[in-house]
Amino acid sequence: MNEFEIIRGCLKHDVNCQRKLFEHYAGKMMTVCLRYAKDSMEAEDLLQESFIKVFRYIHQFKFEGSFEGWIRRIVVNNALKSVKKKKINFQEINDRTHVAEHLEPFAYSNLGEEDLMKLINQLPEGYRLVFNLSVIEGFTHEEIATMLNIQPGTSRSQLVKARKMLQNQVFELQKIAV
Repeated sequence: MNEFEIIRGCLKHDVNCQRKLFEHYAGKMMTVCLRYAKDSMEAEDLLQESFIKVFRYIHQFKFEGSFEGWIRRIVVNNALKSVKKKKINFQEINDRTHVAEHLEPFAYSNLGEEDLMKLINQLPEGYRLVFNLSVIEGFTHEEIATMLNIQPGTSRSQLVKARKMLQNQVFELQKIAV
């Protein structure tokens, strides 16, 4: 069964097609949820809520563009809705006071995706949120500002500080490895 047939089945509320769609996209979307959630339990809740919305609104998919992109947009918007409920403060953080959780020493060339994600997840929430939306999801600062109800300058500032903090964390890990 191809993607088109699965989507058509989901439009008819076919449980087997819904299961196939979930099984196909759940892993990728869980990765997205983990970037916005504070822990895996919250990410699982976000994933479940997101797929409920996918199935509720699948009739709005126009078969234009990527279906995966359409699902990702729902997941990101759902995650942002959850984040907004927490009332994130986009404040200045003293980089010296935030110390990364200890990771095994390694050289830059050995910094894997999982290690990088650990470092990103340790960023203060405002930094992490803007970093994910900008660098990973590809939104502009104007789009991020609208989504988070902040100024574009705040988004830019948070991204610069997030990158600096990540750079410092990687540099510290490199010093340990040498």
